[in-house]
Amino acid sequence: MNDSTPSFLGRISLAVSTFFGILGDGEFAAGVLRLRKGTAGSAAAASAAPPAATPAPVAAPAPAPQPAPTLKEASPDAALQLLGLLQRDARFIDFVEEDIKGYSDADIGAAARLVHAGCRATLREHFTIRPVRDEAEGSRVTLAEGFDATSIRLTGNVVGKAPFNGSISHRGWRVDEVRLPKLAGSHNAKVIAPAEVEL
Repeated sequence: MNDSTPSFLGRISLAVSTFFGILGDGEFAAGVLRLRKGTAGSAAAASAAPPAATPAPVAAPAPAPQPAPTLKEASPDAALQLLGLLQRDARFIDFVEEDIKGYSDADIGAAARLVHAGCRATLREHFTIRPVRDEAEGSRVTLAEGFDATSIRLTGNVVGKAPFNGSISHRGWRVDEVRLPKLAGSHNAKVIAPAEVEL
């Protein structure tokens, strides 16, 4: 896993947190909209002041190139199954696919509270999720040489080599156990929620 290809669970976490961030923060929503339109980079470049003439920091020598990781194809069945569970327990897809422009913030907030409760219950029923780091956010930590770069991402001014001293800005999440129901061979995982016909 790297910065450009987060894991499936990382994408779920990112989608849910971004979703609620958009509902609660108008500036964040505007930034996401700019990003979707492809104007975020140009807007940031236009507003940036010309850089001051300061000497560039001396970077550490580049590490030896690592062999390219072997990519394995992920089966979409588990992802589709989780999406179906979120729809069943939280009406997640109904909520996301609803055009909410005509609703008041209070109505959206009330619906988001129900979706949040259902999503949380689903995740807790089918996954054991724990923080990657046990320390509180804001705590100072030292990362020794050979730290697990798949579990810890360095941000900010990353220069030199380990040991690194920094503050935890996010504790991260990892899954310790998955308890998805078993599927029958005839189950069509692409049908997330069947159509309902009332007689």
